[in-house]
Amino acid sequence: MRRLPAFLRSLPVFLAVLLLLLSGCAAGDDRPDDGVVRLRFQSLAWQKESVDANRRLVEEWNATHPGVQVEYVQGSWDSVHDQLLTSFEGGEAPDIVHDASDDLADFAHGGHLADLRPLLSARLRADIPARSWETATFGEGVYGVPFLQEPRVILANRKLLEASGVRMPTPEKPWTWSEFRQVARDLTRSMGPGRYAVAWPLKEPVSVSLNLGLSAGGRLFHRGADGRVTVGFTEADAVVPATVRAQVVEDRTAPRTTLGSGGSDTLPGFFAGKYAMVPLGFAYRQQIVQQAPEGFAWTVLPAPAGSAGLAQGVSPQTLSIAEDSPYKKEAAAFLDFFLRPENMVRLARGDWMLPVGTTALADPSLHTPEDGWATGAAVAGRLLPAPAQSVRGYPEWKDKVATPAFQEYYSGAIDEAELRRRLVEDGNRVLARYQRK
Repeated sequence: MRRLPAFLRSLPVFLAVLLLLLSGCAAGDDRPDDGVVRLRFQSLAWQKESVDANRRLVEEWNATHPGVQVEYVQGSWDSVHDQLLTSFEGGEAPDIVHDASDDLADFAHGGHLADLRPLLSARLRADIPARSWETATFGEGVYGVPFLQEPRVILANRKLLEASGVRMPTPEKPWTWSEFRQVARDLTRSMGPGRYAVAWPLKEPVSVSLNLGLSAGGRLFHRGADGRVTVGFTEADAVVPATVRAQVVEDRTAPRTTLGSGGSDTLPGFFAGKYAMVPLGFAYRQQIVQQAPEGFAWTVLPAPAGSAGLAQGVSPQTLSIAEDSPYKKEAAAFLDFFLRPENMVRLARGDWMLPVGTTALADPSLHTPEDGWATGAAVAGRLLPAPAQSVRGYPEWKDKVATPAFQEYYSGAIDEAELRRRLVEDGNRVLARYQRK
């Protein structure tokens, strides 16, 4: 019998090897080859109402977009910065990233987040106020969509305030910082021994001091013509810290014991009538609704005003798209759906916060007196980007310099001159390492 040529005799073996290789490659790829785009959305929602709202919106998208499916991934505020940094550097970042605007600077400058300007719809771009876009703008690019914001308000025991006869402030006629100090004196006298007008939970004192300081015209961070940022502690910057320190050290209208506490730690004393007022984030209203004893009468008051009125800084929650995502356009389409006005209202109510979008913020359900929604909505128009928003090196400055300095100042361990020296001299040495040359 005539033998086949060598190349034909080896062909079956070659084809068998080729088939094995192809099957091995397919087995190593976990993604089904069905043409469906799959996006990973890491959410930091943690309260049940908020998680439910996020999950429902993802389910609604998936039900109507069979070609682009979104996987909900649960993240945590406690570890998000380090977790994202690791995932970005390891090439395993989620396509859609939930974070806060004051955490975006290093990721944006590091090339880990996509510039959203060419991706977002005209509707979404127009619905977010310019001042809010500033919080997610670094250099020439926009690296996050601000969608939820939380002003700081005063949660107050209505019965104690009404019994003392002090004037109740409104967004139209708020207390000034000096009036707030006097009100605290009057309240403390009317409450009796062992009780205080106000409790300041300042476990994280820096953001409170800087953001409320905008009401008095404080800025602390100053950007020069060369783009370099330096710290400058002026009289305006001192107004809010001096008021808090005076209440603790001089007037004894605020206890020293709460200075190292978180917001939730002060609520039992608030419910028991030990404190008449607690300055907290707007979302703490949910804990009051859930935890307050029956018959507890409470109200939401605006934070005191200074020379700049009710202005205060905020770092909105944001949604970003990873630069390494191969599906940026699909991710942007999901964001456009997720942040429609009616959906933004659902997210805001689920988180007990306020929407950033102007259309959502006008929703009648956010302007009712129940649970203080109307007070928060009235303050929302005065919210500005937090002073540290785009300052590179801010996390190190905050942790190594500002936090211990403010903690010692508020407790009475150091005076204003030493606070200024630390924030400015020590602080500028830290920031200088991050400045562009």
